[in-house]
Amino acid sequence: MERPRTGSPLPKVLSKEDVTKLLSSTENIKHKTMLSLIYSCGLRRGELINMQITDIDSKRNVINIRHAKGDKDRIAPLSEKILTLLREYYKKYRPQKWLFEGSISGTQYTETSLHKVFQHAKRKAGIKIPCTLHSLRHCYATHLLEAGTDIRYIQELLGHKHSKTTEIYTHVTTKSIQKIKSPFDDLEL
Repeated sequence: MERPRTGSPLPKVLSKEDVTKLLSSTENIKHKTMLSLIYSCGLRRGELINMQITDIDSKRNVINIRHAKGDKDRIAPLSEKILTLLREYYKKYRPQKWLFEGSISGTQYTETSLHKVFQHAKRKAGIKIPCTLHSLRHCYATHLLEAGTDIRYIQELLGHKHSKTTEIYTHVTTKSIQKIKSPFDDLEL
């Protein structure tokens, strides 16, 4: 007996304006840096939490993402703006091992705390769209695609093994869809 197929809901994606509101609403430099890094590099929450200070390569402007999903390593580009934010955060908090430490020095930040940071920022920004922390990763991929980045590069940046996984973002992006002219417009009514 064949099982019924389950639907594949499209990922929730915020506009660039909503992402800006979300990140701007966060006043705590540590929280702002964490959320900004997730969006600017398309990180998963576990990748952010497991990041160590030595994973930031400011000379090459890349972040080394070690032991990501599937125990794969990859690199992500590090923008000048996020590097400036990271330096500001580092000067204030001086983490020892983990890039983002918990309330006790030397301990890892928890996924629960990171989730609470996101929910607080979302509420403060007034974002009503149902979205999660992982939505920032979806936003990263979709915004790259809308900016004309080749889907193969996006696949590499996200660490997807198969291109089919990355292709879901072609269904989410609205920029190309908005350029399509409806045949209705050609009717003389």
